[in-house]
Amino acid sequence: MKKGWKVLFVSLGCDKNLVDSEEMLGALREKGFEFTDDENEADAAIVNTCCFIMDAQKESIDQILALAELKTEGSLKALIVTGCMAQRYKDEVLKEIPEVDAVIGTTAETKIAEVLAEILANGKSESAGEAGSGGQLLIGDENGRTGTGTERVVTTGGYYSYLKIAEGCDKRCTYCVIPSIRGRFRSMPMEELVEQAKKLAAKGVRELILVAQETTLYGTDLYGRKALPELLRVLSEIEGIEWIRLMYCYPEEITREIAEAMRDLPKVLHYVDMPVQHASDSILKKMGRRTDRRELTEKIAMLREVMPDICIRTTLITGFPGEKEGDHRELMDLVEKMRFDRLGVFTYSKEEGTPAAKMSPQVPARIKKKRQKELMLLQQRIAFEAASEMEGRVLEALVEGQLVGEDVYLARTYKDAPGVDGALFIETKRELLSGDLVKVKVTGSREYDLIGGLYYESAE
Repeated sequence: MKKGWKVLFVSLGCDKNLVDSEEMLGALREKGFEFTDDENEADAAIVNTCCFIMDAQKESIDQILALAELKTEGSLKALIVTGCMAQRYKDEVLKEIPEVDAVIGTTAETKIAEVLAEILANGKSESAGEAGSGGQLLIGDENGRTGTGTERVVTTGGYYSYLKIAEGCDKRCTYCVIPSIRGRFRSMPMEELVEQAKKLAAKGVRELILVAQETTLYGTDLYGRKALPELLRVLSEIEGIEWIRLMYCYPEEITREIAEAMRDLPKVLHYVDMPVQHASDSILKKMGRRTDRRELTEKIAMLREVMPDICIRTTLITGFPGEKEGDHRELMDLVEKMRFDRLGVFTYSKEEGTPAAKMSPQVPARIKKKRQKELMLLQQRIAFEAASEMEGRVLEALVEGQLVGEDVYLARTYKDAPGVDGALFIETKRELLSGDLVKVKVTGSREYDLIGGLYYESAE
């Protein structure tokens, strides 16, 4: 292979997709490729796509088309599309965008470096499968193993990183395309996860964020039991890892054993991302969810009993087919009473091939937006009140950087997952380094964010 081929790698979508991107970057680096963020100096471009909702799909298409134009102009020699949209719309991508040289599915990532090398050397890939009108197609079994087996290139800045503990999903919610793209639920072997976590710790990672389509079922397919508590224990023993955060926990699968492991393991943060999606029993049933409102409130009560300081993040879908004003009011009531610490609201996205897409009546877009706004205004009030109530609390915070020209540092507490939650601004003249863990006394708040000073300074 020619030395010095430069690759522009675009990763779209969720943090689970980002893990796939980092593994592919590792495979490319091992093969001798170099990386660039400058599209004008790139020899090749790879887009790891998302298609979870319509907006994500549009973003993926726009990015591919922009790079296809560069290839037409001659500045790019190769263009590869991978990820969820590549898996879902493989034939359409090759037919409609002839500039694409190869489409690689979600379980065929091991071939990424080999395929790209062949395209750059020969103008095509002999490794890829059947030819499309514009390029080559490499789609593996959606229920196969994922990952490239190479050491990841960490792209999150070095102090936190995602650890994908499982792939696929068996829930089959009626609005979701993921099971048809990512396949059935498959846990990653524990020894592989521990080895990966050790390598991340050796690179300076201090916070591990456990992700999957559903983390709470970890181990049921491999070990015949929910092994998440055991995984948390072994990850807690890794030197250098100080925080472990749990994302994507389905409420019906959160057991008291999991909650007690979170409480008893000092490195495991009292934070859980638990998507409830709705409060109306009739809508939950139409969604194919496996809990009703009573079970949801009981689960939240159990978590708060075991960990009184737990931070609960959730997501909601508004405007699901058949949602009436009464259903919306039930959802507003749940948000008011549960006082979630963190909350995101998505308007329902009609996804081709899902049962919900055929349901009626579909809720008009203007009503979806109106209900989303009402929910977010309610949550805004709750969040602002909760932030003001934090004044006087002493929290551990992970420093992420300094504001330019100011004696102020940006940090996160246990309540703040990167990219989706708030922040803590530390006012201090002491020099701090990114990745430092420090004690901070909260002195005030500004909307969703907290303000504080180093605890020893406050104590003086």
